[in-house]
Amino acid sequence: MKRVALVGLGTMGPGIAARMARGGLEVIATDTSGAAIERARAMLPVVRTVMDRLGIEPPPEGEAEIRFATGLREAVEGADLVLENVPEHAEIKASVYREIDGLIGPETIVATDTSGIPITKLQAGISNPARFVGMHWSNPPHIIPMIEVIAGEATAPETVGAIRNLIRSLGLLPVVVKKDVPGFVENRVLYALLREVVDLVERGVIDPEDADTCVSWGIGYKIAVIGPMALLDMAGLDIYRSVSSFLNADLCNRSDIAPLVEAKTGAGRLGLKTGGGIYDYDADAIADLQADRADKLIAIRRILEEGA
Repeated sequence: MKRVALVGLGTMGPGIAARMARGGLEVIATDTSGAAIERARAMLPVVRTVMDRLGIEPPPEGEAEIRFATGLREAVEGADLVLENVPEHAEIKASVYREIDGLIGPETIVATDTSGIPITKLQAGISNPARFVGMHWSNPPHIIPMIEVIAGEATAPETVGAIRNLIRSLGLLPVVVKKDVPGFVENRVLYALLREVVDLVERGVIDPEDADTCVSWGIGYKIAVIGPMALLDMAGLDIYRSVSSFLNADLCNRSDIAPLVEAKTGAGRLGLKTGGGIYDYDADAIADLQADRADKLIAIRRILEEGA
C-alpha cells in the first residue's frame, strides 16, 4: 500500500494521518467541514513534534506527504486503502460507503475506525464486503501503538492479513479480534470498568477524584506492565475463583445509561469540549492539561518499550 484516503477528520484524524505519513504512506484527507480541515492542518505540527519525541523515524525514503481534499472523489482517487473516520452513526457511515462505492476499484480496501459498531452491520452497505474491515485506532492514535483489526462475516482473510501487515510495517501493534462483537475488545473492557466506576460514584462509595487515583495508581499501574490474563496467573486462579464466587454477583450489570451520565449530558456538560463534565475545566488551562497527559503517555511508552 502506498496511498491512503482518510475520510473524516474529527478528533483522531490528525494523529492518524500524521502517523501513517510518518510511516511512508501518502495520505489524502477530507472532511465535509472546512473548519475540521483547518483544525487538522493546525494540529499536524504538534502531532509531529510528539512523534519526534517518541523517536518514531520515517522509512529511508522519508516521511510522505499529507494533502487535504475538499471532496470525496479527489480524496479516494488512486487510494489503496480508504479509512473511514466519520461520526459513530451507522446511517452516516452507510451514506459515505454508498458514495465511495462508485469511486474506487475492486482491489481497494475500505476500513472503518468505528469504536464499536459491528463490522458485519457496516459492510452490508458496500458492494464489495470482502474488502471491508475494521481498523480501530486508540486515542491518541499517534501515541498509542495498538490497533484492533476486526473482520465482519463477509471480510476475506486476505483483507485482514493486508491490514495486519500494514500496521506492522508502520511499527505498530495489530491485534486481531477473532469475533465481530459490539465494542470489539478494548472498548468492551474499558466500558465495563467505566460502568463500575460510575456506579460506585453514584452510590456514594467513592468520590470521582479518589476513584481516579484508585484506578490509575492501582490496577492501571499494574496493567500497564502486566496484562489482565497474565495478572490472573500472578494473583493465582484459585484466588480469582474464590473472590469472583461472591463479588461477581455484586458488580454493576446495568444495561441502560447511568443517571449520572444522563444528567451531565442533559445539562450540556460533555467534558473537555464544553469546559465541564465530571470535573470543571479552565478553558485557558485545557491545552496545558492535554500537553501534560501527552508527556506522561510518552514517558510510559518509552519505559514499556525499553522493557519489551
